[in-house]
Amino acid sequence: MMDVNLPDVLAEVTAQFARYEKALTTNDVAVLDELFWDSPLTLRYGAGENLYGHAAIAGFRAGRPAVGLQREVLRTVVTTFGRDFATANIEFRRAGSDRTGRQSQTWVRTDQGWRVVAAHVSLLAPPAA
Repeated sequence: MMDVNLPDVLAEVTAQFARYEKALTTNDVAVLDELFWDSPLTLRYGAGENLYGHAAIAGFRAGRPAVGLQREVLRTVVTTFGRDFATANIEFRRAGSDRTGRQSQTWVRTDQGWRVVAAHVSLLAPPAA
């Protein structure tokens, strides 16, 4: 039987996810780069880009404008499976936008700590007028 949401593991992943969210909204590229697994197998599907490998993800972060990054997190769901695997999912809304965004991350415990190995960001269609 798999242990789901062991309190200590859930606390670890939740803390790393909070670091990620703060780094994202403050454009702390060094922390963002640290938290993604340094591997060509890492991927990030963004709202407007598909990035394969840590180098591509880091390159995207380095070239992204550092404005308009603040967002309101509407809902967060972090689930851990055993001691070394987790998912983190949020719904969010950017300031001044009526569109809801979704972000999914797959986290794995590595020798360097918890790292995102796959991520996906998407936006829902605007509400009907």
